[in-house]
Amino acid sequence: MDNFILILIYLSLGFAMRRVPKFPTETPVVLNTFVMYVALPALVLQKIPALHFSWDLLIPALVPWILLLLVSALILVLGRLLHWSRDIIVALLIVLPLGNTSFLGFPMIEALFGGDWLPYAMIYDQVGSFVALATWSTILAALYGTAQIGPDGRSQTAQKVSAAAMAMRILTFPPFLALLAGLLLKSWTYPPLLQTTLDNLAGTLVPLIMFAVGFQLKFSLAGERLSPLLSGLGIKLLLMPLLVLAGALLLGLSGKAVQVSVFEAAMPPMISAGAIAMMAGLAPRLVAALVGFGLLLSFITLPIWAWLLHQL
Repeated sequence: MDNFILILIYLSLGFAMRRVPKFPTETPVVLNTFVMYVALPALVLQKIPALHFSWDLLIPALVPWILLLLVSALILVLGRLLHWSRDIIVALLIVLPLGNTSFLGFPMIEALFGGDWLPYAMIYDQVGSFVALATWSTILAALYGTAQIGPDGRSQTAQKVSAAAMAMRILTFPPFLALLAGLLLKSWTYPPLLQTTLDNLAGTLVPLIMFAVGFQLKFSLAGERLSPLLSGLGIKLLLMPLLVLAGALLLGLSGKAVQVSVFEAAMPPMISAGAIAMMAGLAPRLVAALVGFGLLLSFITLPIWAWLLHQL
């Protein structure tokens, strides 16, 4: 459970340092830029070559993609009904379908279920969540992002661009390039020095992101932001695992693969997806609240889900 405690420490440090004048208001932008261009591509290159496909692991491989489709459709409907702005809708499309299935999911599963359940969690994370992060989330951010980093290091408003320019943004987006490189290098063993470099750079991702999230975390939101926050937390922490559990019961499926899939679906919003949305200027205050409050509430919801799954 040390990873869970570390997340709270990083989050608290970011929240506390916001009051220190030595940390300028642009601190989250700088940290997210490093994450987007260095740490996240390193994590993609570290994880993607380790993908392994097996017919008996289709449940955790398919569930995150099915959830992505269902949740995205629900967000679009709610966005229209509740009159959310485009940046809020796209931010929720990036953040909500993906959970914190590795850094938080792995230790929680090992602690609450046992180490022999981890292979199912790794399939869920690597085949589902992580590939979706490198494709779905990065493409949405590249297409609809409203902020970019100027030569002075400040966030700037991006102007409308042509279809060709948008395609170029996708193809040159660092995590997307890392995904392509990782797939091409899947059968190649990294030299020890390169592997160590990737491991060290990838290891900076969670501390930097959580510090940035904590730095932007607010415990009060304007009225127009309250409905997407409450809706997002309800969808992520309650509805998504309920959908997986209901689907499994209707299809008569059971076993470790199903229980791990339900539990992984109950994870709070993925930190990396939150970084992508914030870096793209898509409702950064809302995203920071979703990630931060989601983590805090998961202290309550995840043990409840684990208890419920043990009763089945």
